[in-house]
Amino acid sequence: MEPVLDPAQAIIDAHHHLYDRPGVRYLMREMLDDARAGHDIRATVFVQARSMYRNSGPEPLRAVGETEFAAAVADTCARAVPRQALLCAAIVGHADLTLGDAVGAVLEAHIEAGAGRFKGIRMPLAWDRDASLLNPAYPTHAATMEDDAFLRGFARLGEFGLSFDAWLFFHQIPQFISLARRFPDTPMVLNHCGGVLGVGRYRDIPGEVRRQWQDAIWDLAACQNVMVKLGGLGLPLTGIGQATGARRPGSAELAAAWKPWIEPCIEAFGPSRCMFESNFPADKASYDYVAGWNAMKRIVRSASQADKDALFWKTAARFYRIGQAAGNAC
Repeated sequence: MEPVLDPAQAIIDAHHHLYDRPGVRYLMREMLDDARAGHDIRATVFVQARSMYRNSGPEPLRAVGETEFAAAVADTCARAVPRQALLCAAIVGHADLTLGDAVGAVLEAHIEAGAGRFKGIRMPLAWDRDASLLNPAYPTHAATMEDDAFLRGFARLGEFGLSFDAWLFFHQIPQFISLARRFPDTPMVLNHCGGVLGVGRYRDIPGEVRRQWQDAIWDLAACQNVMVKLGGLGLPLTGIGQATGARRPGSAELAAAWKPWIEPCIEAFGPSRCMFESNFPADKASYDYVAGWNAMKRIVRSASQADKDALFWKTAARFYRIGQAAGNAC
């Protein structure tokens, strides 16, 4: 493990998951091991990953089990002495917005289960005509964001004061722009730098991907209700900075690979609308936690301390209404 850079920099990890799947166990203990590895992780944002669902009851309400689980982790961390990292300080759950008006009952159940920590919904929208890029657990189609039932369900987020996390691919950003303009009072955040793709047919057209992505990022930045998460670039589908065999890239290599995607986001949105994320354990196969945060620190090493604080914790604290969690030692 490489030495931690700038260990005094406070951090809110704006996006991680917790799950136990074949070959990948990443629950509270594993997350705490990473959070205590040297970086000053004050708090984290838990984002849905279809884990710990209820095994009975109405199907639309089963996802509330994930919020119940995350809230229990947060309570355990809050009671710990000494507190070193407040995991799941904010919780983003799942709801099927295509339920339309009926999704209100699901949102109410999440809010109750979250006990003050439930902040928003992520309904994955990633779609591509190449089925190998899709997660079959989240059925979607090319026009989901334009579907009448989806739009009715989306409208209910504003009624409950909830935000929306958007996981989609770069070529879907224009549709997301239309959605953001339709609901200008609903806070939204684009996940993983906008869903860059570098595999399959996209491997052969990197220049076109980058041009289309960058144009869309600048257009989206005009929507003042939208922010962006900087990370998720270790996902295999990006083709960026991947581990090769047993060798895992160090932070200098990661910074060089990520900089062309992270810097344009910061330039377009500004530090006050950008937040760094680990996306662990989904990114864990590509690099370790310490190296990932070191890479982010390398990318913005010349920024002012005010801008660094915005990128590493203040933007996330404001967007997810975490309060003072990152301002005090946990």
